[in-house]
Amino acid sequence: MYDPTIFENLKVAFENHVYDLDNLDRKIDIMNRQDRMDFAVLNREFAIQFALVSQPDITAEIVLKASVKELAEEILEVASEQIGCALSVRFTKTVHNVTTECPQIEQALNAIWETAIQLTQTLSFVHGQVQPSYQNDIDMQFKSTINEEHMGDLADFLDHVLQSLEVLNAIDR
Repeated sequence: MYDPTIFENLKVAFENHVYDLDNLDRKIDIMNRQDRMDFAVLNREFAIQFALVSQPDITAEIVLKASVKELAEEILEVASEQIGCALSVRFTKTVHNVTTECPQIEQALNAIWETAIQLTQTLSFVHGQVQPSYQNDIDMQFKSTINEEHMGDLADFLDHVLQSLEVLNAIDR
């Protein structure tokens, strides 16, 4: 009988919670969903992107990854505390004043997520734009892996993502 991997179980749990926020609660609009298998290195990646219904300009994307090493250790039942999946959240937001908004974003997200994340902000702009603004891709990488033991935390996790979207929307308003 087929025994789903940690990745598969977490992917389905994330899908269920996020689709409930879209279809039942109407708090978010799902904008994109990707489920990838990289056959060159045998990695799995699942991503689901959404925005708050009332604030479509700022998006969040939850990304779940499992490498071939993690999948092999699980299938071969290797005893390891690191078996699980990497989790990250990517926010996309337009900023106008980099020197004030980027530190505010870092401070706000660190306050919500505490020490659980490694935060990177990557700015880009369109050359020749009359009023320059920057696209800020905010990547929050979680420091530890997750597994099925974290399933009960998914609702709280998603509440933090929604809170982060609201806080990001309030910056530069």
